[in-house]
Amino acid sequence: MDIKTYIEQNKDRFLGELFELLRMPSISADSAYKSSIEDTAKWVKESLLKAGCDKAEICPTAGNPVVYAEKHVGDGLPTVLVYGHYDVQPAVPLELWDTDPFEPVIKKTQTHPDGAIFARGACDDKGQMFMHVKALEYMVKEGKLPCNVKFMIEGEEEVGSKNLGAFVQANREKLKNDIILISDTSIIANDVPSVTLRLRGLSYVEVELIGPNRDLHSGVYGGAVQNPVTVLSQMIAKLYDEKNRITIPHFYDKVKELLPEERHMFAQTPFSLEDYNKDLGIAEAKHEEGYSVLESATIRPALDVNGIWGGYTGEGAKTIIPSKAYAKISMRLVPDQDSKEVVSLFTQYFEQIAPKGVTVKVKDLSGGPAYAMDIENKGYKAAEKAMEKTFGKAPIPAAEGGSIPIVALFEKELGTKSILMGFGLDSDLIHSPNEHYGLFNFFKGIETIPYFYEYYSSMTND
Repeated sequence: MDIKTYIEQNKDRFLGELFELLRMPSISADSAYKSSIEDTAKWVKESLLKAGCDKAEICPTAGNPVVYAEKHVGDGLPTVLVYGHYDVQPAVPLELWDTDPFEPVIKKTQTHPDGAIFARGACDDKGQMFMHVKALEYMVKEGKLPCNVKFMIEGEEEVGSKNLGAFVQANREKLKNDIILISDTSIIANDVPSVTLRLRGLSYVEVELIGPNRDLHSGVYGGAVQNPVTVLSQMIAKLYDEKNRITIPHFYDKVKELLPEERHMFAQTPFSLEDYNKDLGIAEAKHEEGYSVLESATIRPALDVNGIWGGYTGEGAKTIIPSKAYAKISMRLVPDQDSKEVVSLFTQYFEQIAPKGVTVKVKDLSGGPAYAMDIENKGYKAAEKAMEKTFGKAPIPAAEGGSIPIVALFEKELGTKSILMGFGLDSDLIHSPNEHYGLFNFFKGIETIPYFYEYYSSMTND
């Protein structure tokens, strides 16, 4: 039977299985959920075997396990490696969720009139990863799989894929492929399909500012001792100038300007600044001088404070000068910028602007390079044709501001490119309370993936 009929006959079962997966709190950032991580890996392994894989295994790493599986159709056929992750972000703050983050429910929204699945991991990435499992199930059951397929589903993506690099390096032969297929990105809108061509890289640091050797009484010492919280705030304010450019010396040395035709290509993305501001509840968006808001959020570097803390934050008053202050800071990078080099440049600058009376410590938490894809790549062409087949219109080549650091590592270690064919929406609140994933998007992904295999195999064999 055709894929749309198969989905219609099995959609309740698909959702029931996905709900089982979403009920597992596989939070990689918190060691208290280690047992749930292990249970989720086992569940993913079993689902891949049930879908028709010849074999599946749980591969230990120094951190959370990787689930590997494969379906071999024949020698001489192209091999597609599917990458996804089963770990999720923490659900806090719980009080901002309308429903239990690990008890999925379906609710209709203005963006998703047919309904959306509300749960942590619904879009990022359990729902999108599970589309590939169900697409494989269909193709195996109907005898339509035209290529070999491998799966590598990891459990540390939300904490920077700390141990996946070592796993890839140690298993190059096992992971050998012709193209990598990833659904961990978004489309522009349900009626505006897109395939992601660019991702920004990442440098993520934690800074610690140390002042006096203990918390001090602000009445006794106030005005005479550097306050780490105050100083940290002042230092952070110096990281951007009035043009919204990052002030770290040499930060832009390796940032290449896009060609006019490249900027024009990405400018095809429909964008309403009015709707953007309204959706975010802000009066005005910022942008780097000389670039649009959309360009500033996708193809240009950025720096943001992800958290800042120090001193007394409990109920009531405690009049102190804190001994220490902290902040987590992320820098989004573009192609040719090196994550480690950027951390070094940041550290030098932060130490330079610190006044006497405080000590600066910078910890490199995670990072990875940016990624760019050529529209002439066969994998991109196959994704383009597959989306045109199921959406009824050609997708727009898009740039996304987020980071998937492992994508560049795949290219370095395995020598193959990754096709970023996601089906989520930017409005799906990933990493936030009330994360959700549209039913339309979930089923459209299952419908589209088999066509990617068909078109890519045809192009490769020609």
